[in-house]
Amino acid sequence: MAPTTHLALINVFIGDIQGGLGPFLGTWLAQMRQWSPSQIGLVTTLVGVGTLLLSGPFGALVDRLGRPRLLIVVSCAAILAGTLLLMPAHSFVPVLAAQFLAAAGGTLLLLAVTALTLGVVGKEAFPRQQGRNQAFNHIGILIAAGLITLGTAHFGPEIAFWVLGAMAAAAIAATLAMPARAFNPRRAAGWKEEDEAEPARSSYFQIFSNKRLLVLAVALALFQLGNGGMLSLLAQKLVHTADDPTAWTARYVMVAQLVMVPVALAAGSLADRRGRRQLLIAACIALPVRAALSAFIDDPYWLITAEILDGVASGIIGVAVPVVVADLTWGSGRTQTALGTVNAVQGAGGALSAWYGGLAQGWFGWSGSFLALGAAGVLALALVWWLAATTEESHSQRRRTRRDERRRATHSAEKPA
Repeated sequence: MAPTTHLALINVFIGDIQGGLGPFLGTWLAQMRQWSPSQIGLVTTLVGVGTLLLSGPFGALVDRLGRPRLLIVVSCAAILAGTLLLMPAHSFVPVLAAQFLAAAGGTLLLLAVTALTLGVVGKEAFPRQQGRNQAFNHIGILIAAGLITLGTAHFGPEIAFWVLGAMAAAAIAATLAMPARAFNPRRAAGWKEEDEAEPARSSYFQIFSNKRLLVLAVALALFQLGNGGMLSLLAQKLVHTADDPTAWTARYVMVAQLVMVPVALAAGSLADRRGRRQLLIAACIALPVRAALSAFIDDPYWLITAEILDGVASGIIGVAVPVVVADLTWGSGRTQTALGTVNAVQGAGGALSAWYGGLAQGWFGWSGSFLALGAAGVLALALVWWLAATTEESHSQRRRTRRDERRRATHSAEKPA
């Protein structure tokens, strides 16, 4: 098989395993261990904070080691081990340790797959391949969700463990089957492949003082502040406005994932033709529109349109962010370090989103809470629109450049021969 086929298989199998049991963890702990919402929330919060702190160092590890296939295998093994260790766990500490192991594996896995992709296809083909990666990733999520939904009736909630374990094992097999020669570490870092000596890596200060990277990180944190908790808040609203809110929430998740597949493919293609900045602007526009729909519509059928926009925005972000970070750090030898740090910053925004939305709901009611989430998206849009968050020039910058070029041309023409 071609190396890109191996990448496709890897992304299908890792689609559902990056966060361990993820959304199924709370259901399983409440149903099988009779845990309270406060205990489940504490475990989820501690694991989330811990993995955010690991994201930057894991990126540095991927950059320094230069062996993403090995790290993918290690990550999947950690996810598999953590998930299996959850099954006999009853008390707080074993559950926390097992889920943290699985979630840490997922954090490392995302960065290792990005590095592997860059080292296989190179920088020029990376945007299109990243779109394919994300599309296959969402297909994997849909397959796993379908298997769990069908299997729960026959095997109980433990089916989630076995589906996740099988996908982790399949991801390991797909990674080991990829030929080692398909990955080139110099290609992954943006260094000339023919040079004998390894170029010096940029300092951490050079990376983290990059203005565009800082603007991007803050914009993404604001985007996730508005986006992260919106579906959860909508599910809570449905309890008061619709019949069978759980079923509607599940439908919304499926709709968003289905939309993300074609959006990711299109975003990978458009990243080169239309530009990265245009993609980020489109994602940031979709968020406040989705918030407005969620604020003023109560009919669950019409609210599907809001979750279509969720699929559009999230599908674009999943493709655009690694591509933009690679643009901003290309040749530095620190691309995954930067990506891990940016992921941590935007993850912090997502972690605060549910609290922020709940606080806004208490103050302003349901409509006001969604508009407050949408306001964070407007601020993210402002940062992307007016400040340099990509390597491309904005429209106003291009206009100034053309004006300066015309002035220089006129000045040169007026000079005496």
